[in-house]
Amino acid sequence: MEPALTNMDESTLPPPQDDGAARHLLHARLPRITLAATDGRNVDPGALSGRGVLYLYPSMTGRPDAPSEDWDLIPGARGCTPQSCAFRDHFAELRALGAEFLYGLLTQSTAEQHEAAERLHLPFPLLSDAELSLTHALNLPTFEAAGRTFLKRITFILYGPVIEHVFYPVFPPDRNAGDVIAWLEARASDSPAVLNALR
Repeated sequence: MEPALTNMDESTLPPPQDDGAARHLLHARLPRITLAATDGRNVDPGALSGRGVLYLYPSMTGRPDAPSEDWDLIPGARGCTPQSCAFRDHFAELRALGAEFLYGLLTQSTAEQHEAAERLHLPFPLLSDAELSLTHALNLPTFEAAGRTFLKRITFILYGPVIEHVFYPVFPPDRNAGDVIAWLEARASDSPAVLNALR
């Protein structure tokens, strides 16, 4: 893997701003939609159980040919490989903190995602929303580039299908896993009553 794909100088990139496009998502319930996963399963986000993490990101992970020439100028677009690698490297720690599942999700096809998942040795599946079913159902924040629709970078802590916490905007991407860990550590003592209220 080329260092340029994993080492990101955030000072050279325009940071994304909170445009308010995710405010409606806190405590929202994921819809019953079937999405293909890179491990060969079909995953229904609306049927998830337990606490876990779903991170959504925009691009063709780690590919040197960016979707558009001005990709690095789009706030929040660059950094998918560092973000996924950070979740990979902290996977065991996330599990130890009670994350029963971890998924990455983007609008690539599953075939495109397979290459990234294998090359990056991800211990968790990537989900494909190539048909934009989940994107439209939740009115997720997106942007357009090179004639395609991409998800803006956003991470959910889920309790079952309910969005318990939202990280948005996510910047820099490689610190997102650490931010998730800090949040889980702070909530480790939640009582069953608190958790049941989120169902």
